[in-house]
Amino acid sequence: MCPRLLILPAATLLMAACATTPGGSADADSAGVLATDDPAPVQMAFTLASGTYRCEQGLRVDVQRAPGAGNSLEVSWKGRRYHMVRNLSHSGLPRFEDPASGLVWIDLPWKSVLLDGGSGKPLASECRGTAVSQRG
Repeated sequence: MCPRLLILPAATLLMAACATTPGGSADADSAGVLATDDPAPVQMAFTLASGTYRCEQGLRVDVQRAPGAGNSLEVSWKGRRYHMVRNLSHSGLPRFEDPASGLVWIDLPWKSVLLDGGSGKPLASECRGTAVSQRG
């Protein structure tokens, strides 16, 4: 067999080896996903303002954030005030819960929602901040 015929397959294998990353697949790398041994999902963190959130059907939710307290907030809903604590979510979305009442506040920059934690049904949806009183 001619040595020149072996050069092309050897060069092809070398190029393929250089194109892959150690310990990962090309699919995972191209998607921007890094495999880790950490089982806890990454939690999103947003710097959002305190203030009044106007929701669908004319509903209103007031949110107060203490400076530097990113893991808790106060929500006023229908004349009552609820202390909510951040609960880790599988999706990583900011999810605050009040265990006593069962209320859940999903806190996003583009819209937020107040849920009945027991049924999962929205109590106030499409909530958007209007009046800013302080940043937390």
